[in-house]
Amino acid sequence: MATKGIEQRQFLRYVRTVGMTTMRGRGFYYPIDTTMSSSGRLYVLSRSFERAPSDTIRVTMLNEDGDYFGVFGSGGIGNGQFRWPCGIALNDQNRIFVTDEYLNRVSVFNESGEFIKHWGTEGKNEGMLNGPCGIVFDQDNNVLIADSQNHRIQKFTSDGQFISSFGVNGNGDGCLNLPWGLDVNQQGEVFVADWGNDRIQRFTPDGEFLAVYGSSGRQNGEFMKPAGVIVNQEGYMYVADWGNERVQVLGPGGEFVQTIRGEATNSEWAEDFLGVN
Repeated sequence: MATKGIEQRQFLRYVRTVGMTTMRGRGFYYPIDTTMSSSGRLYVLSRSFERAPSDTIRVTMLNEDGDYFGVFGSGGIGNGQFRWPCGIALNDQNRIFVTDEYLNRVSVFNESGEFIKHWGTEGKNEGMLNGPCGIVFDQDNNVLIADSQNHRIQKFTSDGQFISSFGVNGNGDGCLNLPWGLDVNQQGEVFVADWGNDRIQRFTPDGEFLAVYGSSGRQNGEFMKPAGVIVNQEGYMYVADWGNERVQVLGPGGEFVQTIRGEATNSEWAEDFLGVN
Protein backbone atom coordinates (compact mmCIF):
# COMPACT_ATOMS: atom_id res chain seq x y z
CA MET A 1 0.00 0.00 0.00
CA ALA A 2 1.47 3.35 -1.04
CA THR A 3 0.54 6.76 0.31
CA LYS A 4 1.96 10.17 -0.50
CA GLY A 5 1.21 13.58 0.90
CA ILE A 6 2.46 17.06 1.60
CA GLU A 7 1.41 16.85 5.24
CA GLN A 8 2.58 14.42 7.89
CA ARG A 9 -0.97 13.91 9.08
CA GLN A 10 -2.41 10.65 7.79
CA PHE A 11 -5.95 11.06 6.52
CA LEU A 12 -6.41 7.53 5.21
CA ARG A 13 -5.29 4.44 7.09
CA TYR A 14 -6.18 0.87 6.22
CA VAL A 15 -8.23 -0.78 8.98
CA ARG A 16 -9.90 -3.92 7.65
CA THR A 17 -11.52 -5.59 4.68
CA VAL A 18 -15.20 -6.49 4.78
CA GLY A 19 -16.99 -8.59 2.18
CA MET A 20 -16.07 -10.72 -0.81
CA THR A 21 -17.11 -11.22 -4.43
CA THR A 22 -20.13 -13.47 -4.71
CA MET A 23 -23.19 -13.45 -6.91
CA ARG A 24 -25.55 -14.19 -4.03
CA GLY A 25 -25.72 -14.20 -0.26
CA ARG A 26 -22.97 -12.94 2.01
CA GLY A 27 -20.93 -10.75 -0.28
CA PHE A 28 -21.06 -8.19 -3.07
CA TYR A 29 -21.24 -8.29 -6.86
CA TYR A 30 -19.95 -5.18 -8.64
CA PRO A 31 -20.62 -2.91 -5.64
CA ILE A 32 -21.16 0.67 -6.70
CA ASP A 33 -22.10 2.64 -3.56
CA THR A 34 -22.53 2.32 0.19
CA THR A 35 -24.05 4.22 3.12
CA MET A 36 -24.31 3.82 6.89
CA SER A 37 -27.25 4.30 9.27
CA SER A 38 -27.10 6.07 12.63
CA SER A 39 -27.04 2.64 14.28
CA GLY A 40 -23.89 1.64 12.40
CA ARG A 41 -25.53 -0.64 9.86
CA LEU A 42 -23.85 -0.59 6.44
CA TYR A 43 -25.79 -0.89 3.19
CA VAL A 44 -23.76 -1.93 0.15
CA LEU A 45 -25.38 -1.54 -3.25
CA SER A 46 -24.43 -4.29 -5.74
CA ARG A 47 -25.12 -3.17 -9.30
CA SER A 48 -24.14 -6.50 -10.94
CA PHE A 49 -24.11 -6.38 -14.76
CA GLU A 50 -26.63 -6.54 -17.57
CA ARG A 51 -26.65 -10.28 -18.36
CA ALA A 52 -26.33 -11.55 -14.79
CA PRO A 53 -29.22 -13.25 -12.92
CA SER A 54 -31.69 -10.80 -11.40
CA ASP A 55 -30.94 -11.76 -7.79
CA THR A 56 -27.33 -10.61 -8.12
CA ILE A 57 -28.62 -7.01 -8.01
CA ARG A 58 -29.23 -6.26 -4.34
CA VAL A 59 -28.44 -4.28 -1.22
CA THR A 60 -26.39 -6.16 1.38
CA MET A 61 -26.79 -5.26 5.07
CA LEU A 62 -23.87 -5.67 7.48
CA ASN A 63 -21.76 -3.76 10.00
CA GLU A 64 -18.11 -2.75 10.14
CA ASP A 65 -17.23 -5.92 12.04
CA GLY A 66 -18.58 -8.06 9.21
CA ASP A 67 -21.80 -9.21 10.89
CA TYR A 68 -24.24 -10.08 8.10
CA PHE A 69 -27.92 -9.06 8.28
CA GLY A 70 -29.22 -10.20 4.91
CA VAL A 71 -30.11 -8.56 1.60
CA PHE A 72 -33.03 -6.81 -0.07
CA GLY A 73 -33.93 -5.84 -3.61
CA SER A 74 -33.46 -7.69 -6.89
CA GLY A 75 -33.30 -7.06 -10.60
CA GLY A 76 -36.53 -6.03 -12.31
CA ILE A 77 -38.97 -3.18 -12.78
CA GLY A 78 -41.43 -3.93 -9.98
CA ASN A 79 -41.72 -2.33 -6.56
CA GLY A 80 -38.45 -2.63 -4.67
CA GLN A 81 -36.54 -3.81 -7.74
CA PHE A 82 -33.68 -2.23 -9.70
CA ARG A 83 -32.24 -2.34 -13.20
CA TRP A 84 -29.14 -0.11 -12.99
CA PRO A 85 -28.95 1.02 -9.36
CA CYS A 86 -26.38 3.74 -8.93
CA GLY A 87 -26.51 5.63 -5.60
CA ILE A 88 -27.71 4.97 -2.06
CA ALA A 89 -28.27 7.33 0.89
CA LEU A 90 -30.22 7.58 4.16
CA ASN A 91 -32.27 10.47 5.47
CA ASP A 92 -32.58 11.51 9.12
CA GLN A 93 -35.32 8.91 9.65
CA ASN A 94 -33.00 6.13 8.43
CA ARG A 95 -35.06 5.62 5.31
CA ILE A 96 -32.97 4.26 2.46
CA PHE A 97 -33.08 5.95 -0.95
CA VAL A 98 -31.69 4.21 -4.05
CA THR A 99 -31.34 5.86 -7.46
CA ASP A 100 -31.82 3.82 -10.63
CA GLU A 101 -30.32 5.33 -13.76
CA TYR A 102 -32.18 2.95 -16.11
CA LEU A 103 -35.65 3.21 -14.56
CA ASN A 104 -35.12 6.93 -13.80
CA ARG A 105 -36.59 6.72 -10.36
CA VAL A 106 -35.76 6.70 -6.66
CA SER A 107 -36.86 3.73 -4.53
CA VAL A 108 -37.41 4.18 -0.80
CA PHE A 109 -37.05 1.47 1.88
CA ASN A 110 -37.10 1.34 5.67
CA GLU A 111 -34.02 0.45 7.72
CA SER A 112 -34.84 -3.27 7.45
CA GLY A 113 -35.06 -3.14 3.66
CA GLU A 114 -38.86 -3.21 3.33
CA PHE A 115 -40.09 -1.32 0.28
CA ILE A 116 -42.07 1.87 0.95
CA LYS A 117 -42.48 3.61 -2.41
CA HIS A 118 -40.70 4.96 -5.45
CA TRP A 119 -40.89 8.27 -7.27
CA GLY A 120 -39.48 9.90 -10.39
CA THR A 121 -40.27 9.99 -14.12
CA GLU A 122 -38.03 10.07 -17.18
CA GLY A 123 -37.55 13.37 -18.95
CA LYS A 124 -35.68 16.65 -19.26
CA ASN A 125 -38.12 19.05 -17.62
CA GLU A 126 -37.72 20.24 -14.04
CA GLY A 127 -38.30 17.41 -11.61
CA MET A 128 -37.81 14.72 -14.25
CA LEU A 129 -34.79 12.42 -14.30
CA ASN A 130 -32.44 11.04 -16.92
CA GLY A 131 -29.78 8.75 -15.50
CA PRO A 132 -29.89 9.70 -11.79
CA CYS A 133 -26.71 8.67 -9.99
CA GLY A 134 -25.28 10.27 -6.84
CA ILE A 135 -27.66 11.08 -4.00
CA VAL A 136 -27.22 12.95 -0.70
CA PHE A 137 -29.35 14.74 1.90
CA ASP A 138 -28.83 18.30 3.11
CA GLN A 139 -29.38 19.71 6.60
CA ASP A 140 -33.07 20.30 5.84
CA ASN A 141 -33.55 16.63 4.92
CA ASN A 142 -34.03 17.54 1.27
CA VAL A 143 -32.50 15.16 -1.24
CA LEU A 144 -30.03 16.24 -3.91
CA ILE A 145 -29.56 14.02 -6.95
CA ALA A 146 -26.93 14.08 -9.68
CA ASP A 147 -29.21 13.97 -12.72
CA SER A 148 -26.35 12.74 -14.84
CA GLN A 149 -27.68 12.60 -18.41
CA ASN A 150 -29.38 15.97 -17.90
CA HIS A 151 -26.07 17.41 -16.65
CA ARG A 152 -27.56 19.01 -13.57
CA ILE A 153 -28.17 18.68 -9.84
CA GLN A 154 -31.78 18.55 -8.69
CA LYS A 155 -33.21 19.08 -5.23
CA PHE A 156 -36.38 17.38 -3.98
CA THR A 157 -38.22 16.89 -0.74
CA SER A 158 -37.96 13.41 0.76
CA ASP A 159 -41.38 12.74 -0.78
CA GLY A 160 -40.08 13.52 -4.26
CA GLN A 161 -41.52 17.02 -4.69
CA PHE A 162 -39.28 19.14 -6.93
CA ILE A 163 -37.65 22.17 -5.28
CA SER A 164 -34.89 23.48 -7.56
CA SER A 165 -32.06 22.56 -9.92
CA PHE A 166 -28.78 23.96 -11.18
CA GLY A 167 -26.21 23.16 -13.84
CA VAL A 168 -26.03 23.04 -17.64
CA ASN A 169 -23.95 20.92 -19.97
CA GLY A 170 -20.47 22.26 -20.67
CA ASN A 171 -16.94 22.59 -19.35
CA GLY A 172 -16.92 26.15 -18.06
CA ASP A 173 -17.18 27.18 -14.43
CA GLY A 174 -20.47 25.94 -13.02
CA CYS A 175 -21.19 23.76 -16.05
CA LEU A 176 -21.44 19.99 -15.68
CA ASN A 177 -20.69 16.97 -17.85
CA LEU A 178 -22.23 13.74 -16.55
CA PRO A 179 -22.06 14.59 -12.83
CA TRP A 180 -21.79 11.46 -10.70
CA GLY A 181 -21.22 11.64 -6.93
CA LEU A 182 -21.95 14.60 -4.68
CA ASP A 183 -21.86 15.69 -1.05
CA VAL A 184 -23.02 18.57 1.14
CA ASN A 185 -20.88 20.18 3.85
CA GLN A 186 -22.03 21.66 7.16
CA GLN A 187 -22.64 25.03 5.51
CA GLY A 188 -24.93 23.45 2.93
CA GLU A 189 -22.44 23.92 0.10
CA VAL A 190 -22.67 21.28 -2.61
CA PHE A 191 -19.60 19.43 -3.90
CA VAL A 192 -20.00 17.61 -7.22
CA ALA A 193 -17.77 14.99 -8.85
CA ASP A 194 -17.94 16.36 -12.39
CA TRP A 195 -17.17 13.00 -14.01
CA GLY A 196 -16.96 14.05 -17.64
CA ASN A 197 -14.85 17.14 -16.89
CA ASP A 198 -12.35 15.39 -14.54
CA ARG A 199 -12.82 17.83 -11.68
CA ILE A 200 -14.66 18.64 -8.45
CA GLN A 201 -16.93 21.67 -8.36
CA ARG A 202 -18.25 23.53 -5.34
CA PHE A 203 -21.54 25.43 -5.24
CA THR A 204 -23.57 27.46 -2.76
CA PRO A 205 -26.72 25.85 -1.32
CA ASP A 206 -28.63 27.69 -4.07
CA GLY A 207 -26.40 26.34 -6.83
CA GLU A 208 -24.17 29.35 -7.44
CA PHE A 209 -20.66 28.43 -8.57
CA LEU A 210 -17.91 28.88 -5.96
CA ALA A 211 -14.79 26.98 -6.98
CA VAL A 212 -13.34 24.20 -9.10
CA TYR A 213 -10.65 21.73 -8.04
CA GLY A 214 -8.48 19.51 -10.21
CA SER A 215 -8.05 18.88 -13.92
CA SER A 216 -7.53 15.95 -16.27
CA GLY A 217 -4.44 13.82 -15.66
CA ARG A 218 -2.70 11.22 -13.55
CA GLN A 219 -0.52 13.42 -11.36
CA ASN A 220 -1.27 14.33 -7.75
CA GLY A 221 -4.35 16.52 -7.61
CA GLU A 222 -5.45 15.51 -11.11
CA PHE A 223 -8.36 13.21 -11.94
CA MET A 224 -9.61 10.76 -14.53
CA LYS A 225 -13.38 10.38 -14.28
CA PRO A 226 -13.87 11.12 -10.55
CA ALA A 227 -16.93 9.18 -9.39
CA GLY A 228 -17.44 10.41 -5.83
CA VAL A 229 -16.53 13.09 -3.31
CA ILE A 230 -16.97 13.26 0.46
CA VAL A 231 -16.24 16.37 2.56
CA ASN A 232 -15.36 16.07 6.25
CA GLN A 233 -16.07 18.57 9.02
CA GLU A 234 -12.74 20.34 8.45
CA GLY A 235 -13.39 20.82 4.76
CA TYR A 236 -11.04 18.13 3.45
CA MET A 237 -12.29 16.41 0.32
CA TYR A 238 -11.97 12.66 -0.27
CA VAL A 239 -12.25 11.93 -3.99
CA ALA A 240 -12.83 8.54 -5.62
CA ASP A 241 -10.53 9.02 -8.62
CA TRP A 242 -12.16 6.19 -10.57
CA GLY A 243 -10.13 6.30 -13.78
CA ASN A 244 -6.84 6.43 -11.87
CA GLU A 245 -7.93 3.65 -9.47
CA ARG A 246 -7.12 5.60 -6.31
CA VAL A 247 -8.54 7.83 -3.60
CA GLN A 248 -7.16 11.34 -3.28
CA VAL A 249 -7.45 13.76 -0.39
CA LEU A 250 -7.59 17.50 -1.09
CA GLY A 251 -7.36 20.28 1.47
CA PRO A 252 -10.12 22.86 2.04
CA GLY A 253 -8.60 25.06 -0.64
CA GLY A 254 -8.21 22.22 -3.12
CA GLU A 255 -4.52 21.60 -2.45
CA PHE A 256 -3.31 18.01 -2.81
CA VAL A 257 -2.75 16.25 0.51
CA GLN A 258 -2.61 12.49 0.06
CA THR A 259 -3.34 9.62 -2.29
CA ILE A 260 -3.85 5.97 -1.52
CA ARG A 261 -4.06 2.87 -3.63
CA GLY A 262 -3.04 -0.67 -2.90
CA GLU A 263 -4.11 -4.08 -1.81
CA ALA A 264 -6.08 -5.41 1.13
CA THR A 265 -6.10 -8.61 3.14
CA ASN A 266 -8.85 -11.21 2.85
CA SER A 267 -11.98 -10.52 4.85
CA GLU A 268 -13.42 -12.95 7.40
CA TRP A 269 -16.12 -13.79 4.86
CA ALA A 270 -13.48 -14.71 2.28
CA GLU A 271 -11.48 -16.74 4.80
CA ASP A 272 -14.62 -18.65 5.79
CA PHE A 273 -15.38 -19.36 2.14
CA LEU A 274 -11.84 -20.54 1.41
CA GLY A 275 -11.83 -22.69 4.53
CA VAL A 276 -15.01 -24.50 3.51
CA ASN A 277 -14.05 -24.88 -0.14
